[in-house]
Amino acid sequence: MVKSSPVAVIDIGSNSIKVLIATRDRMGQLKALKSRTLDARISTGISSDKPVLSEEGMTRGLGAIRELLAEASEYSPSKIHLVATSAVRDATNGAVFRQRVKTATKQDIRVLTGDEEANYIGRGLICDPELDELQDFYVFDLGGGSLECLAFKKRKIKQAVSLQLGCVRLTEKFLKNPAAPLVIDEITPLAKHVRDELKKSGFKFAITAPAAVFTGGSMSTVRAIKGARHQLRMEDTPAVIGTDTLTEMLDELAPLTLDGRKALPGMPASRADVFAAALVTMVTLADYAHVDRFHHSLYNLRWGLAAETLD
Repeated sequence: MVKSSPVAVIDIGSNSIKVLIATRDRMGQLKALKSRTLDARISTGISSDKPVLSEEGMTRGLGAIRELLAEASEYSPSKIHLVATSAVRDATNGAVFRQRVKTATKQDIRVLTGDEEANYIGRGLICDPELDELQDFYVFDLGGGSLECLAFKKRKIKQAVSLQLGCVRLTEKFLKNPAAPLVIDEITPLAKHVRDELKKSGFKFAITAPAAVFTGGSMSTVRAIKGARHQLRMEDTPAVIGTDTLTEMLDELAPLTLDGRKALPGMPASRADVFAAALVTMVTLADYAHVDRFHHSLYNLRWGLAAETLD
């Protein structure tokens, strides 16, 4: 098999903007030539009834996109995809941002529907060689604006939903002061909201859960904090995370102020304000879905788009 030309995918998320440069090797395996994430937080205000991308957020987003496009150009990709998810999808001025990017870069942004986002995440997960043995499993992807839930049967997607349960959205909605310690009067309604939305979604959870895979920056942060305690890189920590680890981390983090969270070794400063809501969401999801451990994967939406393009 002839090695393919690389493709570039830039994923414009609510909390971060990421690039993947990928190709297929001579054996047909999808390989990453470069992967990078920039924190841009374009989604400030996403929880309002009529979300609007702020000028500051759009400026940060455009800057990140231009930087990642410049890096991608070094690989001479045969195709460049710019895709946007919850923040741009929900914003009343999302078209303004897309036009601003088009004017500055000559690149169009494709806004994915929730279903498209979920299905690309699912396709990306199938590319993870560490998951080759899994046949029936759940996939959960927690971003800044949304939570995607998928169920696989014999490695085929049987259910896929996208819910407005992202950690930026829930932080704005339920935490009055994200810089203050987390209190039970905030945790309880937040967790109830997550359970209610999961129930309303129609997603069918088995009484006995199959294997569960988790993707997204929140679980990466869990592993980064665990790794820092043992002087390990995130990638060198165990990929399987027990839900007891998430509960213990939430108990440890809840009494801390924002400055205290930022001081935790391994904690990305840009995620410290939304990480508490992310942990509450993950713990609640695990309880609702009867899951006692997650397998963390770094293969996600970008990998799914790259695989489709290279095919």
